[in-house]
Amino acid sequence: MRSGLIAAGNWIRDHVKTVDAWPPQDGLANITGQVTGNGGGPYNVLKDLSRMGAAFPLKAVGLVGDDADGRAILEDCAACGIDPERLLTAAGSSTSYTDVMAVRGTGRRTFFHHRGANALLGPEHFDFRGSTERIFYLGYLLLLDGLDAPGQDGLPGARGVLGRARDGGLLTALDCVSASRESFRGTVAPVLPEVDVLFANEYEAGQITGVEFSDGASIDPRAVEAAARALVRLGVRRWAVVHFPKAACACSHEGQVLWQPSVRVPPELISCAVGAGDALAAGILFGLHEDWPMGRAMELGASAAAASLLQPGCSEGVLPVADCIAFGRAHGFEALG
Repeated sequence: MRSGLIAAGNWIRDHVKTVDAWPPQDGLANITGQVTGNGGGPYNVLKDLSRMGAAFPLKAVGLVGDDADGRAILEDCAACGIDPERLLTAAGSSTSYTDVMAVRGTGRRTFFHHRGANALLGPEHFDFRGSTERIFYLGYLLLLDGLDAPGQDGLPGARGVLGRARDGGLLTALDCVSASRESFRGTVAPVLPEVDVLFANEYEAGQITGVEFSDGASIDPRAVEAAARALVRLGVRRWAVVHFPKAACACSHEGQVLWQPSVRVPPELISCAVGAGDALAAGILFGLHEDWPMGRAMELGASAAAASLLQPGCSEGVLPVADCIAFGRAHGFEALG
């Protein structure tokens, strides 16, 4: 029986600084706290799963630099029970890092990113022969130069990697980043036929599908559902999950639509939202790995995302599964109008 999750893609050290307000150009903000920790889809998802108490194997694939940040990532993986055997050191390259500026009280964040070794990750770094794991997660498309680039067939390299994973018997999951508008149609859409589960926020879903969204709390749930359905039509094989601040919507290849409102976390408890999307993905992937119904998996995802808001790093607030769910139910969920 298959067991375990492989996570590949961006391995990043996040340098998170909490500020009292976002300043205007040339203005000043006060830094009220700072922490250095994990960043990037695979690193966050694996560490979230470790903190949730996942009993199945957790394996890392990617590149780091031969520097202090790279060594810190490898040491952290070992401490969290994440197998780093295929997390390789790229000689002559620095580890990717992001300076994250998070506004206390709102959780809103802004990213200043150095791509580093992640830009060198290519199809040649993946080998699924003999894999016995159940899920392969890749993130973030549009921030992985070697996998975003077209191969000899004219398609992004990530499509071949995901196809080989599916041929090897793994469920494939993909997340992308909110990059420039021009990138989505040419890089993400061609990959979707090899994706079993897609995670996208409202901006990313809109750029892939052409569905238009308004901003913030005024987002129309009907537009979210339309985007999720459109992603399935574009090729997503099992579930397209579109999330925005108030909720997540999942549409299956059979046309089933499920909604999961976000947890009503009191503003005074919010430290930073930098890892919330990855915590949502981690919770859903935990549930899918354990054969939970999608609705139950989404509740765990929403609750893990809420717990992640409590601390300034990406994963420090994530709790064991039962505690995540208890936290979500204790605070209740947003109302969808």
